Amino acid sequence: MQIGVVGLGLIGGSMAKAIKKYTSHSVFGCDMNEAVLSQALADGSIDGLLTDDAVSDCDMLLAALYPAAVVSYIQEHLERFSAGTTIVDLCGVKRAVMEPVGKLALPEGVTYIGGHPMAGMEKSGYANAKAELFQGASMILVPQDEKNTAFYEAEEFFLSLGFGRVKVTTAQEHDRVIAFTSQLAHVVSSAYVLSPTSLEHYGFSAGSYKDMTRVARLNETMWTELFLDNREALSEELDGIIERLSFYREVIADGDREALFAKLREGRERKEGIDSYENS
Repeated sequence: MQIGVVGLGLIGGSMAKAIKKYTSHSVFGCDMNEAVLSQALADGSIDGLLTDDAVSDCDMLLAALYPAAVVSYIQEHLERFSAGTTIVDLCGVKRAVMEPVGKLALPEGVTYIGGHPMAGMEKSGYANAKAELFQGASMILVPQDEKNTAFYEAEEFFLSLGFGRVKVTTAQEHDRVIAFTSQLAHVVSSAYVLSPTSLEHYGFSAGSYKDMTRVARLNETMWTELFLDNREALSEELDGIIERLSFYREVIADGDREALFAKLREGRERKEGIDSYENS
């Protein structure tokens, strides 16, 4: 296949590198940063530039841009897509992308699928991209319409890059769950590290501090857009954690040993149950 990758940041760059390492497909890429394009060409992550003309020759197009930019790219290139092309966006939210794309008149024979690779790191950009990023990770796919041959081919394609599983869901369910599994964690990490005590932690911190603060090194441009695109689901999760933290604050301030013990035990048992299920 000839595969186009739009945006060669951490995810797009890693996709390009994984395709070149684990498959025999050709990769053509585009990025606003000329230095990134030059580096990707030099290290063999892409075979050539994804020009407007090259878009028409792509069997698959992976859009690794911010949500609004993905919608704009697809809209601006509608006349370039050829029958048989599969477009997969790689955004961290789905409704904000899939709903506006669903209103576009894609050419007949073009399949659009929402996607979200559940892999990443606290550092962004092509300089941190690596072919091994997706090994064993989950790839979420959201069909826009009924599953077709192109959808099943996309499943096989992502598995060939090292993903451990493909999770098929809806845009609504994706955004609801991702608000908890990803977005809430980034908000909490950012809020946690903003404590004045963080400036005095040297010599007092170990694994717990590192685990809690790792994703505070986020890309604020991207995460601001993702949070606001999913504001309803994320606000509900924030309401929930604020309520639970308020309970801890109250029982600790009151010295209520029994209530605190019971809540801590409930949390431990919940985590043990989750781990048992995941390891089964």
